[in-house]
Amino acid sequence: MVDVADKLACFQAVTGLEDPDVCTDILQAHGWDLELAISSFTSSNQASASTITSDSEPRDSLNTTQSASGSGLAAPPNPSIAWKLVTLPISVISGSLGLVYGAVGLGLWVAGGVLSYSLGMIGLGSGRGGESSARLVSVSAAASEAMDFVAAFERDYPMTRPNFVGEAFMDALQRSRNAFKLLFVYLHSPDHPDSTVFCERTLCSEAVAAFVNENFVAWGASIRASEGFKMSNSLKASRFPFCAVVMPTTNQRIALLQQVEGPTSPEEMLAVLQRVIEESAPVLVAARLDAEERRTNMRLREEQDAAYRAALEADQARERQRREEQERLERETAEAERKQKEEEEARERAAHEAAEKEAARTTIRQQKALSLGDEPEKGPSVTQVLVRFPTGERKERRFHNTATIQSLYDYVDSLGCLEVEDYSLVSNFPRVAYGPEKRSLSLKEAGLHPQASLFVELN
Repeated sequence: MVDVADKLACFQAVTGLEDPDVCTDILQAHGWDLELAISSFTSSNQASASTITSDSEPRDSLNTTQSASGSGLAAPPNPSIAWKLVTLPISVISGSLGLVYGAVGLGLWVAGGVLSYSLGMIGLGSGRGGESSARLVSVSAAASEAMDFVAAFERDYPMTRPNFVGEAFMDALQRSRNAFKLLFVYLHSPDHPDSTVFCERTLCSEAVAAFVNENFVAWGASIRASEGFKMSNSLKASRFPFCAVVMPTTNQRIALLQQVEGPTSPEEMLAVLQRVIEESAPVLVAARLDAEERRTNMRLREEQDAAYRAALEADQARERQRREEQERLERETAEAERKQKEEEEARERAAHEAAEKEAARTTIRQQKALSLGDEPEKGPSVTQVLVRFPTGERKERRFHNTATIQSLYDYVDSLGCLEVEDYSLVSNFPRVAYGPEKRSLSLKEAGLHPQASLFVELN
């Protein structure tokens, strides 16, 4: 539902009344029915209506008179242009790109009266003025009719002329709204005797054509075409040639600002169009400023949104980098802890193995020391053995001459002076190495009795 403020603003814009209390009283008296209130107001001021009509003089005589025509146009006080709400037939609306919808706002072009198109193909319905249901005019048919009219007009009147757009009425209306211009409508009656003279002398005059092209979006149609015929009915065209100035409003309606019926001179046409432009200028300027403000606000919001997204992405990137750095540090810490644990376990294993080896060596030394028995006293069958170690240390012991070379190895092992097990006992003079093959020989058999000097040679 349109709220009270919008209806009040619309009523003020249409009627030209500035006193909000008076406008409120009128709307309340009509149950806040905006169209009824406007219709009642315009009817009460019908005596001041300004619609240009022509009497029945010959077409060469272009004198016109201003009087209230059957269209019921009214000129609001505090001078303004004439306003009239015109309900368009569904076939004209759907014959473009869709239906029209929006909030109330006849003069407040942008605040309300938004024309929006959707791909609707609806061919049923009738206007509030008792218009009969009409066949749906497809998008291609409506556009084709408009292009045919433009082509025919340019062919018949190749001189200076209004630049009629070759598109359906609703598309032309949308174009005018986007350009913040009024829509100039010309309904052409090919069979009317005044049409040719009007087009040649008035519509295609250099001054009128230039003024229309500069200040309006121009749309024309032949009343023989489907859309042109329906628009002539909607605008209640009673005489031809017929021109009108309209602007988009809300729902399925347009605002008829001015209409010119019958033969009209270029000067009179130009004066009417100039007056319409002058009196509608505040509405168009307000609409343009409002649209620029909305575009500025939208641009600011987009810039703010872009800045917010950029900041958010930067924060997310920093957070992602922080998490990645934290994960990397955690991985490095875990890897360092794992390596440290492995090293500690390796050290523990090495220490344990070393301890086991040392315990084994100790046991072996003890066993070998016990296997040697007691050192014999000096005697003719006793051999004195001197052993020198790589460290310079010397050890002496007496052995029975019947003891084997292996006994000497057991003696060296029992001392624990060596950290290695792979060594050989070697005599100097002569140099003899007592390897594994000689360990079974007795000291006497090996020539080491009665005295032997040996040194440990590491293999």
